Amino acid sequence: MTQLIVSENPVLRVPPAAPATAAAYFAASLAFHADVSDVAAGLRTEDPGFVVVDSRNTASWDQGHVPGAIHLPTAQIPQLADEFLDRAVPVVVYCWGPGCNGATRAAHALATLGYQVKEMLGGMEYWIREGFAYETHEGSTQPEADPLTAPVGTDDCGC
Repeated sequence: MTQLIVSENPVLRVPPAAPATAAAYFAASLAFHADVSDVAAGLRTEDPGFVVVDSRNTASWDQGHVPGAIHLPTAQIPQLADEFLDRAVPVVVYCWGPGCNGATRAAHALATLGYQVKEMLGGMEYWIREGFAYETHEGSTQPEADPLTAPVGTDDCGC
């Protein structure tokens, strides 16, 4: 059990978890999440081994979506998931961004239905901010990467 310690340093008011506890926590986090750079890298391969689901509404989808994503709004997952998805293929879901828990709700709905699922951290916001192409009904758009969120001159941050 973590004990409260007396410290002027707000970071250490609650001490770090024991290494084994931290390792278990972070391993679990990696089982539930993927970042946009890893999703983009996976999609560039011949067989990524997963499908991407955009859980936003139609108006949001029309503003732009990850190329190749399946549009499956969260509210329609119980009725339509089996029509568009294969339970044998892992699903990566996304919504708007880190201030939105729509992808979390979609991931929960899919997991409840028996799908293997991960949430794409950062959502559409960070997909665009990191400079990955997105599609609209007018075609593909390639934004400039925001240098505060992505490395300049490469799509590999080395992490």
